[in-house]
Amino acid sequence: MITLDELDKKILNLIANDARVPFLEVARKCNVSGAAIHQRMQKLHQMGIIKGSQYIFDPEMVGNGTCAFIGILLKDPSDSDRVVAKLREIPEVVECHYTTGNYDLFIKLYAHDNAHLLSLIHDKLQPIGIQRSETMVSFNEPINRQMPIHAAR
Repeated sequence: MITLDELDKKILNLIANDARVPFLEVARKCNVSGAAIHQRMQKLHQMGIIKGSQYIFDPEMVGNGTCAFIGILLKDPSDSDRVVAKLREIPEVVECHYTTGNYDLFIKLYAHDNAHLLSLIHDKLQPIGIQRSETMVSFNEPINRQMPIHAAR
């Protein structure tokens, strides 16, 4: 486990709330120089703590009004690497997790509508080695946030 000091944690919490916050604003709130923030940010990137930055689009505003979570039971669990590689080729699949419990994999995807969702399941998911799946459609997402970085206990 990587050890973060209090300045690292404060920086991470500030940028988690607004990735576009200027370094000088972060520096002011942390009572350090802009150069110190720049160096810390480089260190956090090099350590792999910060994996990048991105713009987040509202899926519904760009034509993807249906969000679904699908639990997948594979025909052959030892085939999971190949199945995950196939899932990577489906642009509508935005997350994939290996899980415990009833499913081998759990994915999140976006579709234009229910007809598109049905097409994705029937034409793209079923042929890649799925024994059974269970689909849950999300009506809305009332919570979506970064995990906060807590102070040491």
